[in-house]
Amino acid sequence: MNTSSPSVLIAGMGVAGLAIARLLRNDGWKTTVVERAASPRMGGQPVDVRGPALDVADQMGILGGLRAVRTRVLGMSVVDGNGVELERNTDWTLGTGELESPDIEVLRDDIMLLLRGGDDYDSEEIFGDSVKGFEQDANGVDVSFEKAPSRRFDLVIGADGLHSKVRLAAFGPARRYVKHMGQYLAVFTCPNFMGLDHWQNWYRSEDCNYLAFPVRDNSALRAGIWFNSDEISREGFSAEDQKRLIANRMEGLGGHVPRLMREMLDADDFYFSPIAQVHMDRYSNGRIALLGDACYCASPFSGQGTSLALIGAHILASELRLNGRDFGAAFRSYESRMRPFVAINQEIVGLDRADPGYLDAFNRAKSAIVI
Repeated sequence: MNTSSPSVLIAGMGVAGLAIARLLRNDGWKTTVVERAASPRMGGQPVDVRGPALDVADQMGILGGLRAVRTRVLGMSVVDGNGVELERNTDWTLGTGELESPDIEVLRDDIMLLLRGGDDYDSEEIFGDSVKGFEQDANGVDVSFEKAPSRRFDLVIGADGLHSKVRLAAFGPARRYVKHMGQYLAVFTCPNFMGLDHWQNWYRSEDCNYLAFPVRDNSALRAGIWFNSDEISREGFSAEDQKRLIANRMEGLGGHVPRLMREMLDADDFYFSPIAQVHMDRYSNGRIALLGDACYCASPFSGQGTSLALIGAHILASELRLNGRDFGAAFRSYESRMRPFVAINQEIVGLDRADPGYLDAFNRAKSAIVI
């Protein structure tokens, strides 16, 4: 009988990847995390830990840390194209949701630091590389990398996001699974030249929107810009091309927008992505499984991406613990438990946030699972 610690390769150092690495490491697995970036990715929009995901965070020992670094938002103004306030709200904001909710909003940077910290994580890390392909048999998976020599693992978990290399290698082209939703999102950090004090500004139109909110005790501003667009080929579409596209879309707006565009051009944490969902017909292929956005991205507009990642990691780790070396049974049970929860959270994206029933539907969706 093989009593040695099983090994797992986890692709992607986002919330899903770090969470499953932490959980499996705590269960005695040898965990290796490969990340295509040269170092841990910082920046990005605030993220929310909601409903049962709060229980997962508590069990993982990071809930206190999340509460200590949560954002403090007092309200939101809706502004016109010249930055003039049209209305304000102190009950809910676009980025945070209901302000009196027990849910926790934190910066992505902060939850990443909490997940990656302490002995419960302690994984081998490979930066600047990604999975190229697999050869699996009854006893393990031989993984080839873009740069590093091939290695063998008991399991592979693809937590490498919307553009997953693991999904491509194990399940086929993205066009089979990724549903473009007709919009793109950019996020970046700049000085708080708007002077916002725990307050969000939202410019909205049918074609393009921006949301600006202060971070780090109002010392900096993080901006999210999203706009309507047909799908854009990623081939040869550089960050500079992406910035120019956004500047063109925002041209003609006044107020703070011209300065915001200048700051965007200099931002070193600029992030750009399509608004899309991932719909998989199965979550695993032999000894390879998908997790988080790579498997069931609900889009940033769901407000549930981080919670789906944490809950998915918790359920996957629990099933691997319960089923021992029967990895197939663990993967099947993980999928059967997650599918209904994923479906209801993907469906709420199509609801109008201005609809009076939206918050009720959202609250039902975020808690529609038992962990």
